[in-house]
Amino acid sequence: MNIRRLAAGLAVTGVILGACSSNSGGASAGAASGGAAAGDCTVGMSWNNYQEERWAKWDEPAIKAALAAGGATYDSNDAKSSAETQANNVDNLISKGAKVLIILAQDGTAIKPSVTKAINAGVPVIAYDRLIEDPTALYITFDNVLVGKLQAEAVLKAKDSGNFVIIKGNKTDANANFLRQGMVQAGVPDVGQNSDKIKIVGETYTDNWDPKNAQTEMEQFLTANGNKVDAVLSENDGMAGGVVAALHNQGLDGKVPVSGQDGDIAALNRVALGTQTVDVWKDARLLGKAAGDAAVALCQNKDIKKVPNVGSFKSPGGNDMTSILLTPQAITKDNLNVVVDAGWIDKGKLCQGVPAGKAPACG
Repeated sequence: MNIRRLAAGLAVTGVILGACSSNSGGASAGAASGGAAAGDCTVGMSWNNYQEERWAKWDEPAIKAALAAGGATYDSNDAKSSAETQANNVDNLISKGAKVLIILAQDGTAIKPSVTKAINAGVPVIAYDRLIEDPTALYITFDNVLVGKLQAEAVLKAKDSGNFVIIKGNKTDANANFLRQGMVQAGVPDVGQNSDKIKIVGETYTDNWDPKNAQTEMEQFLTANGNKVDAVLSENDGMAGGVVAALHNQGLDGKVPVSGQDGDIAALNRVALGTQTVDVWKDARLLGKAAGDAAVALCQNKDIKKVPNVGSFKSPGGNDMTSILLTPQAITKDNLNVVVDAGWIDKGKLCQGVPAGKAPACG
Protein backbone atom coordinates (compact mmCIF):
# COMPACT_ATOMS: atom_id res chain seq x y z
CA MET A 1 0.00 0.00 0.00
CA ASN A 2 1.43 3.37 -1.04
CA ILE A 3 -0.85 6.12 0.16
CA ARG A 4 -0.26 9.85 0.27
CA ARG A 5 -1.97 11.14 3.42
CA LEU A 6 -2.57 14.84 3.81
CA ALA A 7 -2.49 16.03 7.40
CA ALA A 8 -5.68 17.72 8.45
CA GLY A 9 -3.93 20.99 9.23
CA LEU A 10 -6.12 23.98 9.84
CA ALA A 11 -4.11 26.65 8.06
CA VAL A 12 -6.63 26.71 5.22
CA THR A 13 -9.64 27.07 7.50
CA GLY A 14 -9.74 30.82 7.41
CA VAL A 15 -9.75 30.82 3.62
CA ILE A 16 -12.50 28.22 3.44
CA LEU A 17 -14.70 29.96 5.98
CA GLY A 18 -14.61 32.97 3.73
CA ALA A 19 -16.24 31.02 0.93
CA CYS A 20 -19.62 31.88 -0.52
CA SER A 21 -22.55 30.45 1.39
CA SER A 22 -24.08 27.11 0.40
CA ASN A 23 -27.04 26.85 -1.89
CA SER A 24 -29.39 23.89 -2.10
CA GLY A 25 -28.19 20.61 -3.48
CA GLY A 26 -30.37 21.12 -6.54
CA ALA A 27 -28.35 23.05 -9.09
CA SER A 28 -26.26 25.99 -8.14
CA ALA A 29 -23.52 27.87 -9.92
CA GLY A 30 -20.83 30.30 -8.92
CA ALA A 31 -18.40 31.36 -11.63
CA ALA A 32 -15.31 33.34 -10.80
CA SER A 33 -13.18 35.31 -13.19
CA GLY A 34 -9.50 34.64 -13.71
CA GLY A 35 -7.58 31.67 -12.32
CA ALA A 36 -6.23 28.58 -14.00
CA ALA A 37 -9.54 27.47 -15.48
CA ALA A 38 -10.24 30.96 -16.85
CA GLY A 39 -13.98 30.40 -16.50
CA ASP A 40 -14.00 27.64 -19.12
CA CYS A 41 -14.52 24.76 -16.71
CA THR A 42 -17.86 23.71 -15.25
CA VAL A 43 -17.57 21.13 -12.48
CA GLY A 44 -20.66 19.00 -11.89
CA MET A 45 -21.35 17.76 -8.35
CA SER A 46 -23.68 14.78 -7.84
CA TRP A 47 -24.78 14.51 -4.20
CA ASN A 48 -26.19 11.19 -3.02
CA ASN A 49 -28.35 12.79 -0.31
CA TYR A 50 -27.94 16.48 0.35
CA GLN A 51 -29.96 16.29 3.57
CA GLU A 52 -27.02 15.18 5.72
CA GLU A 53 -25.80 18.03 7.92
CA ARG A 54 -22.22 18.16 6.77
CA TRP A 55 -22.74 18.42 3.00
CA ALA A 56 -24.37 21.86 2.98
CA LYS A 57 -22.58 23.21 6.02
CA TRP A 58 -18.99 22.20 5.30
CA ASP A 59 -18.26 20.19 2.15
CA GLU A 60 -20.10 22.21 -0.49
CA PRO A 61 -18.86 25.68 0.59
CA ALA A 62 -15.28 24.36 0.57
CA ILE A 63 -15.68 22.80 -2.88
CA LYS A 64 -17.21 25.99 -4.25
CA ALA A 65 -14.49 28.18 -2.75
CA ALA A 66 -11.72 26.07 -4.29
CA LEU A 67 -13.44 26.10 -7.68
CA ALA A 68 -13.99 29.84 -7.53
CA ALA A 69 -10.32 30.36 -6.70
CA GLY A 70 -9.45 28.38 -9.83
CA GLY A 71 -11.92 30.21 -12.04
CA ALA A 72 -14.28 27.25 -12.41
CA THR A 73 -18.07 27.14 -12.30
CA TYR A 74 -20.06 24.86 -9.97
CA ASP A 75 -23.26 23.00 -10.83
CA SER A 76 -24.95 20.34 -8.68
CA ASN A 77 -27.93 18.07 -8.18
CA ASP A 78 -29.23 15.75 -5.47
CA ALA A 79 -30.10 12.04 -5.86
CA LYS A 80 -32.06 11.95 -2.58
CA SER A 81 -30.72 8.47 -1.72
CA SER A 82 -31.74 6.95 -5.06
CA ALA A 83 -29.08 5.18 -7.14
CA GLU A 84 -31.33 5.37 -10.21
CA THR A 85 -31.84 9.10 -9.76
CA GLN A 86 -28.11 9.60 -9.35
CA ALA A 87 -27.42 7.89 -12.68
CA ASN A 88 -29.87 10.25 -14.37
CA ASN A 89 -28.36 13.20 -12.52
CA VAL A 90 -24.87 12.37 -13.78
CA ASP A 91 -26.19 12.20 -17.35
CA ASN A 92 -27.82 15.57 -16.83
CA LEU A 93 -24.63 17.18 -15.57
CA ILE A 94 -22.72 15.89 -18.61
CA SER A 95 -25.42 17.10 -21.00
CA LYS A 96 -25.25 20.56 -19.39
CA GLY A 97 -21.54 20.76 -20.19
CA ALA A 98 -19.69 19.59 -17.08
CA LYS A 99 -15.98 19.18 -17.84
CA VAL A 100 -15.26 17.33 -14.57
CA LEU A 101 -17.62 15.38 -12.30
CA ILE A 102 -17.45 15.00 -8.52
CA ILE A 103 -19.66 12.10 -7.43
CA LEU A 104 -20.66 11.25 -3.89
CA ALA A 105 -22.00 7.79 -4.66
CA GLN A 106 -25.23 6.46 -3.26
CA ASP A 107 -24.22 3.00 -4.45
CA GLY A 108 -20.59 2.54 -5.48
CA THR A 109 -21.46 -0.40 -7.73
CA ALA A 110 -24.62 0.95 -9.34
CA ILE A 111 -22.86 4.19 -10.34
CA LYS A 112 -20.04 2.45 -12.25
CA PRO A 113 -21.80 2.51 -15.68
CA SER A 114 -22.28 6.26 -15.26
CA VAL A 115 -18.59 6.68 -14.48
CA THR A 116 -17.67 4.68 -17.58
CA LYS A 117 -20.01 6.82 -19.67
CA ALA A 118 -18.45 10.00 -18.32
CA ILE A 119 -14.88 8.82 -18.89
CA ASN A 120 -15.75 7.74 -22.44
CA ALA A 121 -17.15 11.22 -23.02
CA GLY A 122 -13.84 12.74 -21.91
CA VAL A 123 -15.13 13.88 -18.51
CA PRO A 124 -12.82 13.00 -15.59
CA VAL A 125 -14.51 11.71 -12.44
CA ILE A 126 -13.68 12.29 -8.78
CA ALA A 127 -15.16 9.74 -6.37
CA TYR A 128 -15.86 11.95 -3.37
CA ASP A 129 -15.66 10.47 0.12
CA ARG A 130 -17.00 7.08 -1.02
CA LEU A 131 -15.19 4.51 -3.09
CA ILE A 132 -16.21 3.75 -6.65
CA GLU A 133 -14.38 0.61 -7.78
CA ASP A 134 -13.11 2.09 -11.03
CA PRO A 135 -9.38 2.85 -11.42
CA THR A 136 -10.15 5.58 -13.95
CA ALA A 137 -11.76 7.66 -11.18
CA LEU A 138 -9.78 9.74 -8.69
CA TYR A 139 -10.74 8.75 -5.13
CA ILE A 140 -10.62 11.54 -2.52
CA THR A 141 -11.56 10.81 1.08
CA PHE A 142 -10.31 10.58 4.62
CA ASP A 143 -8.50 7.42 5.66
CA ASN A 144 -11.58 5.47 6.68
CA VAL A 145 -9.66 2.44 7.94
CA LEU A 146 -7.92 4.82 10.34
CA VAL A 147 -11.31 6.31 11.31
CA GLY A 148 -12.54 2.88 12.37
CA LYS A 149 -9.32 2.22 14.26
CA LEU A 150 -9.60 5.51 16.14
CA GLN A 151 -13.23 4.78 17.01
CA ALA A 152 -12.38 1.38 18.40
CA GLU A 153 -9.30 2.57 20.28
CA ALA A 154 -11.35 5.17 22.16
CA VAL A 155 -14.14 2.73 22.99
CA LEU A 156 -11.66 0.04 24.07
CA LYS A 157 -9.96 2.56 26.34
CA ALA A 158 -13.31 3.08 28.05
CA LYS A 159 -14.40 -0.57 27.97
CA ASP A 160 -12.01 -3.32 26.87
CA SER A 161 -14.21 -6.35 27.50
CA GLY A 162 -17.81 -7.54 27.52
CA ASN A 163 -20.70 -7.61 25.06
CA PHE A 164 -20.15 -5.36 22.03
CA VAL A 165 -22.63 -4.21 19.37
CA ILE A 166 -21.46 -2.94 15.98
CA ILE A 167 -23.77 -0.65 13.99
CA LYS A 168 -22.34 -0.39 10.49
CA GLY A 169 -23.31 1.94 7.65
CA ASN A 170 -24.94 1.18 4.32
CA LYS A 171 -24.00 -2.22 2.89
CA THR A 172 -23.34 -0.81 -0.59
CA ASP A 173 -20.91 1.81 0.79
CA ALA A 174 -17.34 0.52 0.91
CA ASN A 175 -16.65 2.90 3.79
CA ALA A 176 -18.70 0.68 6.09
CA ASN A 177 -16.24 -2.16 5.53
CA PHE A 178 -13.17 0.09 5.67
CA LEU A 179 -14.29 1.27 9.10
CA ARG A 180 -14.85 -2.30 10.23
CA GLN A 181 -11.31 -3.20 9.09
CA GLY A 182 -9.94 -0.42 11.26
CA MET A 183 -11.82 -1.74 14.27
CA VAL A 184 -10.15 -5.10 13.78
CA GLN A 185 -6.75 -3.40 13.64
CA ALA A 186 -7.51 -1.87 17.04
CA GLY A 187 -8.31 -5.26 18.58
CA VAL A 188 -12.04 -5.77 18.01
CA PRO A 189 -12.87 -9.29 16.77
CA ASP A 190 -13.60 -9.61 13.06
CA VAL A 191 -17.07 -10.33 11.66
CA GLY A 192 -18.43 -13.60 13.02
CA GLN A 193 -15.70 -13.92 15.61
CA ASN A 194 -15.26 -13.34 19.35
CA SER A 195 -12.23 -13.14 21.59
CA ASP A 196 -11.46 -14.08 25.17
CA LYS A 197 -12.49 -10.60 26.27
CA ILE A 198 -14.99 -9.38 23.68
CA LYS A 199 -18.19 -11.03 22.47
CA ILE A 200 -19.99 -9.48 19.49
CA VAL A 201 -23.65 -9.82 20.47
CA GLY A 202 -25.02 -7.79 17.57
CA GLU A 203 -23.70 -6.57 14.22
CA THR A 204 -25.59 -5.17 11.26
CA TYR A 205 -25.44 -2.89 8.25
CA THR A 206 -27.81 0.10 8.32
CA ASP A 207 -29.68 1.23 5.21
CA ASN A 208 -28.62 4.73 4.16
CA TRP A 209 -26.79 5.23 7.47
CA ASP A 210 -30.21 6.21 8.78
CA PRO A 211 -30.41 7.23 12.50
CA LYS A 212 -33.95 5.89 12.85
CA ASN A 213 -32.89 2.52 11.46
CA ALA A 214 -29.92 2.53 13.84
CA GLN A 215 -32.18 3.22 16.80
CA THR A 216 -34.45 0.34 15.84
CA GLU A 217 -31.46 -1.97 15.41
CA MET A 218 -30.07 -0.97 18.79
CA GLU A 219 -33.41 -1.50 20.47
CA GLN A 220 -33.58 -4.99 19.00
CA PHE A 221 -30.06 -5.85 20.18
CA LEU A 222 -30.82 -4.58 23.68
CA THR A 223 -33.97 -6.68 23.82
CA ALA A 224 -32.21 -9.77 22.50
CA ASN A 225 -29.49 -9.45 25.12
CA GLY A 226 -31.57 -8.39 28.10
CA ASN A 227 -29.91 -4.94 28.00
CA LYS A 228 -26.54 -6.57 28.68
CA VAL A 229 -24.53 -4.51 26.19
CA ASP A 230 -21.23 -3.06 27.35
CA ALA A 231 -20.11 -1.00 24.33
CA VAL A 232 -21.37 0.10 20.92
CA LEU A 233 -19.26 0.82 17.86
CA SER A 234 -21.44 3.05 15.69
CA GLU A 235 -19.78 4.02 12.42
CA ASN A 236 -21.07 7.59 12.23
CA ASP A 237 -22.63 10.36 14.30
CA GLY A 238 -26.13 10.18 12.87
CA MET A 239 -26.42 6.52 13.77
CA ALA A 240 -24.78 7.20 17.13
CA GLY A 241 -27.67 9.53 17.85
CA GLY A 242 -30.09 6.68 17.23
CA VAL A 243 -28.01 4.36 19.40
CA VAL A 244 -27.89 6.85 22.27
CA ALA A 245 -31.67 7.35 22.02
CA ALA A 246 -32.19 3.59 22.35
CA LEU A 247 -29.79 3.47 25.31
CA HIS A 248 -31.53 6.45 26.93
CA ASN A 249 -34.86 4.65 26.83
CA GLN A 250 -33.30 1.91 28.96
CA GLY A 251 -31.41 4.25 31.29
CA LEU A 252 -28.08 3.25 29.77
CA ASP A 253 -26.97 6.45 28.03
CA GLY A 254 -23.69 7.65 29.50
CA LYS A 255 -23.03 4.18 30.89
CA VAL A 256 -22.30 2.40 27.61
CA PRO A 257 -19.43 3.77 25.46
CA VAL A 258 -20.54 4.80 21.95
CA SER A 259 -18.47 5.86 18.93
CA GLY A 260 -19.22 8.06 15.94
CA GLN A 261 -17.60 10.18 13.25
CA ASP A 262 -18.20 13.37 11.20
CA GLY A 263 -18.12 16.12 13.86
CA ASP A 264 -21.89 16.72 13.85
CA ILE A 265 -22.94 19.46 16.28
CA ALA A 266 -25.27 17.15 18.22
CA ALA A 267 -22.59 14.47 18.44
CA LEU A 268 -19.94 16.81 19.79
CA ASN A 269 -22.45 17.97 22.38
CA ARG A 270 -23.01 14.31 23.29
CA VAL A 271 -19.26 13.90 23.73
CA ALA A 272 -19.28 16.86 26.13
CA LEU A 273 -22.30 15.41 27.94
CA GLY A 274 -20.65 12.00 28.17
CA THR A 275 -23.25 10.03 26.22
CA GLN A 276 -20.92 9.57 23.23
CA THR A 277 -17.34 8.53 23.91
CA VAL A 278 -15.59 9.60 20.72
CA ASP A 279 -16.36 11.54 17.57
CA VAL A 280 -13.72 11.02 14.89
CA TRP A 281 -13.47 14.42 13.25
CA LYS A 282 -12.92 14.63 9.53
CA ASP A 283 -12.58 18.31 8.74
CA ALA A 284 -14.81 18.33 5.68
CA ARG A 285 -13.53 21.77 4.74
CA LEU A 286 -10.19 20.18 3.88
CA LEU A 287 -11.84 17.37 1.94
CA GLY A 288 -13.94 19.79 -0.06
CA LYS A 289 -10.92 21.95 -0.82
CA ALA A 290 -8.92 18.91 -1.95
CA ALA A 291 -11.72 17.90 -4.31
CA GLY A 292 -12.18 21.41 -5.68
CA ASP A 293 -8.46 21.85 -6.26
CA ALA A 294 -8.29 18.45 -7.99
CA ALA A 295 -11.23 19.32 -10.22
CA VAL A 296 -9.53 22.54 -11.33
CA ALA A 297 -6.36 20.57 -12.08
CA LEU A 298 -8.35 18.06 -14.12
CA CYS A 299 -9.82 20.87 -16.17
CA GLN A 300 -6.31 21.54 -17.40
CA ASN A 301 -5.04 17.95 -17.60
CA LYS A 302 -7.42 14.98 -17.59
CA ASP A 303 -4.78 12.56 -16.32
CA ILE A 304 -5.73 11.80 -12.70
CA LYS A 305 -2.19 10.68 -11.95
CA LYS A 306 -0.98 14.22 -12.66
CA VAL A 307 -3.16 15.74 -9.93
CA PRO A 308 -0.94 17.04 -7.07
CA ASN A 309 -0.61 14.94 -3.90
CA VAL A 310 -2.04 11.70 -5.27
CA GLY A 311 -0.92 8.24 -4.20
CA SER A 312 -2.17 4.73 -4.89
CA PHE A 313 -3.58 1.77 -3.02
CA LYS A 314 -5.07 -1.62 -3.78
CA SER A 315 -8.84 -1.46 -3.34
CA PRO A 316 -11.00 -4.29 -1.93
CA GLY A 317 -11.97 -5.07 -5.53
CA GLY A 318 -8.32 -5.48 -6.52
CA ASN A 319 -8.06 -2.19 -8.40
CA ASP A 320 -5.03 0.08 -8.24
CA MET A 321 -6.79 3.30 -7.28
CA THR A 322 -5.34 6.79 -7.64
CA SER A 323 -6.28 8.59 -4.45
CA ILE A 324 -5.83 11.38 -1.96
CA LEU A 325 -6.45 10.31 1.64
CA LEU A 326 -6.65 12.87 4.45
CA THR A 327 -5.95 12.19 8.12
CA PRO A 328 -8.82 12.24 10.68
CA GLN A 329 -8.59 13.08 14.40
CA ALA A 330 -10.30 11.45 17.38
CA ILE A 331 -12.21 13.92 19.55
CA THR A 332 -13.04 12.96 23.13
CA LYS A 333 -14.18 15.02 26.11
CA ASP A 334 -10.51 15.76 26.87
CA ASN A 335 -9.67 17.54 23.58
CA LEU A 336 -12.94 19.18 22.55
CA ASN A 337 -11.09 22.48 22.51
CA VAL A 338 -9.61 21.38 19.15
CA VAL A 339 -12.93 21.73 17.30
CA VAL A 340 -13.79 24.94 19.16
CA ASP A 341 -10.44 26.54 18.32
CA ALA A 342 -10.84 25.48 14.68
CA GLY A 343 -14.16 27.31 14.42
CA TRP A 344 -16.00 24.06 13.74
CA ILE A 345 -18.43 24.57 16.63
CA ASP A 346 -19.01 27.42 19.05
CA LYS A 347 -18.69 26.84 22.76
CA GLY A 348 -22.35 27.60 23.43
CA LYS A 349 -23.59 24.77 21.21
CA LEU A 350 -20.86 22.40 22.34
CA CYS A 351 -21.59 22.95 26.02
CA GLN A 352 -25.38 23.18 25.95
CA GLY A 353 -26.71 21.36 28.99
CA VAL A 354 -23.25 20.22 30.10
CA PRO A 355 -22.73 20.40 33.88
CA ALA A 356 -19.70 22.29 35.15
CA GLY A 357 -16.63 20.08 35.30
CA LYS A 358 -18.03 17.46 32.89
CA ALA A 359 -15.75 18.45 30.01
CA PRO A 360 -12.63 20.66 30.21
CA ALA A 361 -13.62 22.70 27.13
CA CYS A 362 -16.87 23.70 28.84
CA GLY A 363 -15.26 24.84 32.08
